[in-house]
Amino acid sequence: MTVGIVGGGITGLALAHNLDEAGIDHVILEADDEPGGVIRSGRVDGYLLEWGPQRLRRTGPVDELIADLGLEDEVIEAGDTKLFVYANGALRRAPFSIEEFGTTDLLSWRGKLDVLEEPQTDPVDPEETAAEMFTRKFGEEAYENLIGPLFGGTYGSLPHRMPVKHSLSGVMRMEETYGDLLTPVLKRAMADGSSAPAMTFEEGVQRLPEALYDAHEENVRLETPVTEIRKKGDGDGRFVLETDDGSFDVDDVVVTTPAAVSADLLSNLSDTAESLRRLNYNPLAFVHLRADSDRDGFGYQVRHDEGLDTLGVSWNASMFGRTGKSGSKGVYTVFLGGMKNPELLEESDETLGEIAATEFAEVMGSDAEVLSVHKLHRGFPAYDESWDALDEFETPDGVHLATNYTARMGVPSRIREAKALAGQLAK
Repeated sequence: MTVGIVGGGITGLALAHNLDEAGIDHVILEADDEPGGVIRSGRVDGYLLEWGPQRLRRTGPVDELIADLGLEDEVIEAGDTKLFVYANGALRRAPFSIEEFGTTDLLSWRGKLDVLEEPQTDPVDPEETAAEMFTRKFGEEAYENLIGPLFGGTYGSLPHRMPVKHSLSGVMRMEETYGDLLTPVLKRAMADGSSAPAMTFEEGVQRLPEALYDAHEENVRLETPVTEIRKKGDGDGRFVLETDDGSFDVDDVVVTTPAAVSADLLSNLSDTAESLRRLNYNPLAFVHLRADSDRDGFGYQVRHDEGLDTLGVSWNASMFGRTGKSGSKGVYTVFLGGMKNPELLEESDETLGEIAATEFAEVMGSDAEVLSVHKLHRGFPAYDESWDALDEFETPDGVHLATNYTARMGVPSRIREAKALAGQLAK
């Protein structure tokens, strides 16, 4: 058996790693000249920048890869989760423990009581929006000041445009397991937050896909975009992956590419492939700043009605000690655009830099210089109404989708899905 993997991002590389352990032949065909997909790390003026995920969680599947690849000595773990929300003109600590919940000024006592009454509410309805569900179950104050900024900021999305059935399937499963949503929240809070710490590597998040590539280089073809996927003509059920450098015969195909690319590649195999093209991705701009600030934490998200273009800011400086050759100044990543203001990405890099630096100074009280501006015109999956298109798509036999539009985004989720698919193929 040979598996053809289209795409050398973290999903395809982690899949290859697990297929190798199962003794299954495979080949990865990647269009870019680097492995990692949207995961990109590099240095500018001595500062280490991330042009994709700013960090990852050290979950079980991630830890297994770290051990397998011998990366333990390169791991940098962040301290306690310290996130803030910019609300009512000030940075306010988001609560991740029982003590923090009691003292946070993001919620009044009435707002805190509304949160504690969640077990008395009706179960999650898959057809309601994330905003409707969170408001109904935890109260308007908790949604506006806390849940909305943190949840919406994670995806660069607007929760009132995200149906629960697309954006919160994990929350529905959680409620089925515990009977309510407050119980698992309290269990996590009593453990002082997530049991999986935030982490990165000395040379950034891209070090993980690079190490996977180094370990399986003989099975990876970089700069080899797949131009067509078709059934082999002899009727034996196999597939042919066509590239400009030749063709590859495989038994199964795993597609890990963005939705529009997948629609093109699967058009020969499925009459419903065109539906994938309707899936929305939120555009996102990354503006890297260098600044001198004594703030300590992971960063902040901005409440929707604060009048800022900034969606949120990652404090790479304090989270992982990211300073450069200038000494005390550290790196801060400002996120702009998203579903809230997609047209902002049509502005010049200079304009985006000015917006980011000006609003950063307003919130943080520190002047900042622009290091880099990077635009992703199709950034994060929107998980909005356009995801209804997946109901129309029928996956061809022998083809498997492993990507952020069929499951959760995020590096740990991509690795987990790759491991599960490898187990399925091994059977």
